[in-house]
Amino acid sequence: MISSRQVFYVLVAALIIIGLATAAWRAIDVGVPLWPGAQKPVWLVEARIDFEAHGDAVLASFNIPDDAPGFDLSFEHTASPGYGFGRVEEDGILRGEWSINEADGPQTLYYKIHAIPDGSSYRDEPPAEEPAEPPEPVWSGAEETAAEQVLERAKQASSTPQSLARQLIDEFRGDLDDNAVLLLDNYDRIELLESLLHEAGIAARTSLGLKLEDGRRNQPPIPILEVYADGYWVPFNPETGHQGVEEQVLLWHRGGVSLIDLFGGSGANVTFSMNKQAVPAEQLARMDEEPDLLSVLSVHQLPIEQQTVFKLLLLLPLGALVTVFLRIMVGIRTSGTFMPVLIALAFLQTELLAGLVSFVGIVSLGLLLRSYLSKLNLLLVARISTVIVIVVFLIGLLSLLGYQLGFATGMTLAFFPIIIIAWTIERMSILWEEEGPYEVLVQGSGSLIVALSAYALMSWPLLQHLTFNFPEINLIVVALVMLMGQYTGYRLLELRRFSSFQEAQR
Repeated sequence: MISSRQVFYVLVAALIIIGLATAAWRAIDVGVPLWPGAQKPVWLVEARIDFEAHGDAVLASFNIPDDAPGFDLSFEHTASPGYGFGRVEEDGILRGEWSINEADGPQTLYYKIHAIPDGSSYRDEPPAEEPAEPPEPVWSGAEETAAEQVLERAKQASSTPQSLARQLIDEFRGDLDDNAVLLLDNYDRIELLESLLHEAGIAARTSLGLKLEDGRRNQPPIPILEVYADGYWVPFNPETGHQGVEEQVLLWHRGGVSLIDLFGGSGANVTFSMNKQAVPAEQLARMDEEPDLLSVLSVHQLPIEQQTVFKLLLLLPLGALVTVFLRIMVGIRTSGTFMPVLIALAFLQTELLAGLVSFVGIVSLGLLLRSYLSKLNLLLVARISTVIVIVVFLIGLLSLLGYQLGFATGMTLAFFPIIIIAWTIERMSILWEEEGPYEVLVQGSGSLIVALSAYALMSWPLLQHLTFNFPEINLIVVALVMLMGQYTGYRLLELRRFSSFQEAQR
């Protein structure tokens, strides 16, 4: 039979596991950074399309990247005055279409995206659909003979589509024989490689990539040869034979279709400009957050004003953890249970020194006035209500004095929990009458010690970042509080008190 203690420890373990697992899921899936201030490199890539319109309706269809190996693409922007813009997907290929009823003369269209390196490669892509049978190229008599000889020589030194592609690229590098010279005189290099692979029955296509260099303008795209092998499209550099996408190369145009189709104009020219920036990783995670379970449970979905409130509220569990530890494990006595947490929360709104002076000043003045009220023999409710009103006047008075002296504490002083301060004054005054000023000093000092300790933890930038972006971490705080709630041993401050008793037992 399972005991209640076992159930308790299972519950504590479940809270810790759920908290850690959810935080890890949020960090991996959404990309929320674990450290505050973390930044990620972001490439701003802009395509510029220039053409001449003929005075009629214009439709410009431009191939735009949907998924590029090594990059996460997002934040699409277009600049095309007077043009309508839409995204159209045909046969798995994404294109952007600009349209206008009438245009004449030189026209310029802009399309910009943010490319964020994500560490992936073309090998991480899902398998591609089986392409159609490659078309058989048409050669002239001499070209056909030269192509057959070049292809036969490459086949003898290869065994896979990838190795055949590399061998063909090598055939047109360095010292060229007569066959290679003849073919290059009549065909573009990448067009020739694609035709030779088709001749061998291997599907191949030409794609376009961008060499990302900070501050580059008017950069043309570079051709990339893609060969279908083992269910994937494998890219090759047609100049060097390098397999895969080279570092800092963004595959922009894929699929073997045209980069741009223009109707109602002529002379289309596409150039690219790029710029590298460093953007806070937390900001990127917020902007790229997809509508799923984690985003629904994310504080980032709230309005900014409410996010600010929750940013403070989510720090309260840390203050509670400190209070529980110092009271149960250390043995510090405080005036009230969680009043120090509220004081620490108020200190976050003010400078620490200003908050301390304000709190001590208000409580001290309130105790003096409370001692006078006790002589009037007022009932408890009336006495506390009077103290509350007096506390409000004291806060207003200190705010005005602070403003006149140039201290920016006027508005933040109002954050102090007035009711808590009133009850603190009332409790301390009763404690003064029953136990004497020493006990008031002990509990008041203990409250400030706990408040300052909680403030130190709650003001730590790392914990502020984690509690706001990973609120599930508070489940771990709950588990730790529950564990400490089971402690029944000596408190730290009691060890000296009972040391003589332990020595007597020896």
